[in-house]
Amino acid sequence: QVQLVQSGGGLVQAGGSLRLSCAASGRTFSKYAMGWFRQAPGKERDVVAAIGWSGGTYYADSVKGRFTISRDNAKTTVYLQMNSLKPEDTAVYYCAGKLVYDGAYYYTRDTAYDYWGQGTQVTVSS
Repeated sequence: QVQLVQSGGGLVQAGGSLRLSCAASGRTFSKYAMGWFRQAPGKERDVVAAIGWSGGTYYADSVKGRFTISRDNAKTTVYLQMNSLKPEDTAVYYCAGKLVYDGAYYYTRDTAYDYWGQGTQVTVSS
């Protein structure tokens, strides 16, 4: 069993930056594929970025070049660095994890993940 605890987020002006963190409990974090999702009011939860435990990454087109997903297995933490934020990035952000045996894999569908963080609000003002 893994617990994911998120931190970071908040209110920022357009063009600003925020970093989200997701700390995982458990000893097998290094074998987890991790993802960040977001859900805006009235919209579905969409993938933002994902990372396999071997380091391969995926980014949604809307955040490419602005967001960076990374992981520190020693700290059992995954990060989402968000730069050049736009009002349309406003949403509740969630981290998610799934134990996988092939480090090349990461997942972009929320239904693929087994564990979820509590969510954190990111608000970008214009």
